Amino acid sequence: MHPPQQLSITNRLLASLSAEDFASLQPHLEPVPLDIRQVLIEPNTAIAHVYFPEAGMSSVTNNSSGGKIEVGVVGREGMVGLPIVLGIDQTPYEHFMQIAGHGWRLAAPDLEQAMRRSSSLHRHLLRYAQASHVQVSETAFANANSDVEARLARWLLMCHDRVEGDDIPLTHEFIAMMLGVRRPGVTVALHVLEGMQVIRAKRGLITVLDREKLEELADDAYGLSEAEYTRLMGTGR
Repeated sequence: MHPPQQLSITNRLLASLSAEDFASLQPHLEPVPLDIRQVLIEPNTAIAHVYFPEAGMSSVTNNSSGGKIEVGVVGREGMVGLPIVLGIDQTPYEHFMQIAGHGWRLAAPDLEQAMRRSSSLHRHLLRYAQASHVQVSETAFANANSDVEARLARWLLMCHDRVEGDDIPLTHEFIAMMLGVRRPGVTVALHVLEGMQVIRAKRGLITVLDREKLEELADDAYGLSEAEYTRLMGTGR
């Protein structure tokens, strides 16, 4: 494996670990591509690996007879496979790559062993679990209390937080799944935001033109979980 100084880490969760806790994981971290639509964790199946994205974004979805509904997102701020941190070996939710990228893969038994050896590592990952819980709760709040335009603005902001630059490679199909609305409703909401000149939408690509205006449109649907992440996880090494 590479010595510590040769690893370039942009995943914020890994970067926020103490030097000692990161060193306990480093020999087991495997660089992997994360392709679009790649399933990282199957529902109701033993979790073999956890993932720390460096680029790209994973969706956590509830797959029902009515289709997929997103309940959470994970990008370079976190990890895919949180049940392992909680002492659970599977989840009812599917985790797949919505935006392609790359990252680090770690075998679940290696993470479990590292947490048994280091209470500080386990505590830090539990703090991330709390931040993720707040994100999921805020998604439920937004779905219940915000109109489609505000929910779309929130979700685009969450994507924007997890990509480089202002271009977000997304289809209307994906957006409809994320928001839990029909595709025509997504088209109307996108047209509204385009008319306000906060985004530009092309086939398979959305460009953020005015992030400040997006935040105004999202109102209190966006910001609480992001602030909680910063409070719990700190600024990193």
